[in-house]
Amino acid sequence: MMNYFIIYEECCFYEIVILSYFMKATNQEMRFCSLNGQSIKTMEGFCVESDISINEIDVTGAKSIILTGGTIANVKSDKVIELLKDARNKKVLIGAICAGVDVLEESEILQEVGSIHSVDLDVVNEKNIITARPNAYVDFAIEVAKELDLFEDENDIQETIDFWKLHRRV
Repeated sequence: MMNYFIIYEECCFYEIVILSYFMKATNQEMRFCSLNGQSIKTMEGFCVESDISINEIDVTGAKSIILTGGTIANVKSDKVIELLKDARNKKVLIGAICAGVDVLEESEILQEVGSIHSVDLDVVNEKNIITARPNAYVDFAIEVAKELDLFEDENDIQETIDFWKLHRRV
């Protein structure tokens, strides 16, 4: 099953780098998807090549859809909202961080779902939707990875937390 990252002009790429690393390290299938299938320039100034356009996303074969933050006006569209609602209806894991959570809110996906907009936490995981504040990008990556069952066991999770969050050598 495929994991899709929705990327767009002036998105905050740093918010999804660790998660994409976890997916790559565990041989997960993933695609970077821009609105039109073209490369984008991130808020940090990186040029990122898109694998496909959002029109090519197969929600039926999706394991997760991840939406980063950034200049949200560049991603908020009827097509993105329709895609997210379809994913929600098909029980695909949806992860959103920073302003990506605003898109979920505006698409009414967060109705009756706890999120960082309704709970004073850095990361909230409820009803197959994970939301995170921008400074919680490590916690976000770990939480999504847990939901996707990317860790071998509890020791693997703890080593990941020690290394990525607590900056301990492992």
